[in-house]
Amino acid sequence: MQKFVDNHQLASLLPKDFVFGAATASYQIEGATHEDGRGTSIWDTFAATPGKVFGGHTGDVADDHYHRMPQDVELMSQLGLDAYRFSIAWPRILPQGRGDVNQPGLDFYDRLVDTLLTKGITPFATLYHWDMPQKLEDAGGWTKRETAYAFADYAEVVARRLGDRVAGWITLNEPWCSAYLGYGIGVHAPGVRNRQAALDAAHHLLLAHGLAVPRIRAAVAPDKQVGITLNVYPVYGEDERLETLRDMALLDSFSNRWFLDPLFRGRYPETFFADMGLNPPPIQGDDLATINVPVDFLGINLYSRNLVRGTAGQAPLADAVATVSPVPEACYTDMAWEIYPDALKDMLLRLHHDYNVKALYVTENGAAFSDKWDGKSEVVSDPRRVSFLQEYITAAAEAAHEGAPLKGYFVWSLMDNYEWAEGYRKRFGVVYVDYETQRRIPKESVLWYSSLIKDYHAAR
Repeated sequence: MQKFVDNHQLASLLPKDFVFGAATASYQIEGATHEDGRGTSIWDTFAATPGKVFGGHTGDVADDHYHRMPQDVELMSQLGLDAYRFSIAWPRILPQGRGDVNQPGLDFYDRLVDTLLTKGITPFATLYHWDMPQKLEDAGGWTKRETAYAFADYAEVVARRLGDRVAGWITLNEPWCSAYLGYGIGVHAPGVRNRQAALDAAHHLLLAHGLAVPRIRAAVAPDKQVGITLNVYPVYGEDERLETLRDMALLDSFSNRWFLDPLFRGRYPETFFADMGLNPPPIQGDDLATINVPVDFLGINLYSRNLVRGTAGQAPLADAVATVSPVPEACYTDMAWEIYPDALKDMLLRLHHDYNVKALYVTENGAAFSDKWDGKSEVVSDPRRVSFLQEYITAAAEAAHEGAPLKGYFVWSLMDNYEWAEGYRKRFGVVYVDYETQRRIPKESVLWYSSLIKDYHAAR
């Protein structure tokens, strides 16, 4: 791939009215898990369970954003961000998952939205970024159909309060992770290890989205947009053997089409459940039509790719494919994810051509590296992340130049934070956080990103 290191050249490839933002998630940054009426989430429970999270780390304090929100928004303003994607903690709004509304929780997000708007930053809100109220999980969580209806009720409560000001509404973040990592292999909350439960949970997550979209639209201003965010991984083959082509198709169904097809085609991939070696989820009546509700945009979270080497024989899908690792001469992030910018370009173009998506946002893209602060400097050096962002944003710009309806890019993440089962040992932020003092220190990557934003707007 050609690298457009010159910001002016890169900016010239991007479409008119492009949005540059940064993203975070509630449990990863807020802290204050026991304040102002917030209920317990599945991540509070999971993190407190010995052996589940690196170092026994929890999100009890995280980045203390709940108390430092005005300063964090001021930082965003100084960096020149056009938009900020945050998530809303369901247990702050409905501590039991349903029933009585916790007004102090709504008040916090109300203040956040107003503070953003005062600084000229457009709010994008994600309604579910994995922190389900524990009370709902106690009743079966996403494996139960009732949770989808509870989510739609919750979505309407939030939309009625913030719907006049939040520009972009995202129902779910990465439902694949919620279903498979949470219920299939148990490495994320709630820690269930049952692949059939993962299929059932996935269907109810999709149903929750479909039920929530019309409820949100009815509550928000007519010019506001509603969508969903998926984590996607383009699949490439190491060779052209029949076994590799077969396993590429299997892995694409598992990684991408499991959610893309019902959302945009109104059906699950043919033979998908048989390929998984499992029973179909409990699909009822008009479920797939409900899931297939039109959306205004699709958000994608993309970090890397899947490279497949076919395996001999037949096996259930989850066991049949093998990703090739390491890739010879490839570079990797601290998450052991291959750096492969063309994956972003290829996926954006595929979504445009194969699914006719109306509008696309890159709602997460970034890299974890072992950043160090010397305790004195005003800027943290992270040249590898600068290079990563240059290459991936260039790939996104090339896709837009070739016709993909790309509307914006949100770097993950605004600042270092609680990285789920990895605790605090992985740093994705473009702003460094010293967790002992909660001081925020800009990294070179955010200064580069800020300069790109300025150059883009100066050219328009």
